[in-house]
Amino acid sequence: MKKGITLCLWFNNNAKEAVDFYLGVFKGSKIIETDHYTDVGENITGHKKGDILTIEFEVLDTRMLALNAGPEFKFSPAISLVIECNTQDEIDYYWEKLSYVPESEQCGWIQDKFGISWQIVPADLSRMLISGRPEQRKRVTEKYMDMKKFNIKELNDAFNAI
Repeated sequence: MKKGITLCLWFNNNAKEAVDFYLGVFKGSKIIETDHYTDVGENITGHKKGDILTIEFEVLDTRMLALNAGPEFKFSPAISLVIECNTQDEIDYYWEKLSYVPESEQCGWIQDKFGISWQIVPADLSRMLISGRPEQRKRVTEKYMDMKKFNIKELNDAFNAI
């Protein structure tokens, strides 16, 4: 029996397009299983027998389930997926691949073309904000509050300033 948490993402009839997009962005990702609608409930869902119902896939060791549903629900920034990056190149890569709504960009947050919110953050940011002295935490917070895309060097400089 499988245990754990799987993130279920409700797509507006474009689950396959979304999964293909994420597989292209995240190296090493894979589809685990694809399930299809049967003729049961066709009058309720509007989906025909054989249409994709769900695609279970894995991204960065996280299981996800793309539900091919309809327009009833939309994504919201109230839920975001966090990608911790070790290098500026990683931040730049994910920012370039995922950011689709420039007005949503703030403090490492972006929104992709499917409406999913992401936080692209330096892996060291938590350490700076938890273990730093009060003045270090203040400087780092002031620095990142003015950023759209995080700059690791600038955050480190703020943390290490005398």
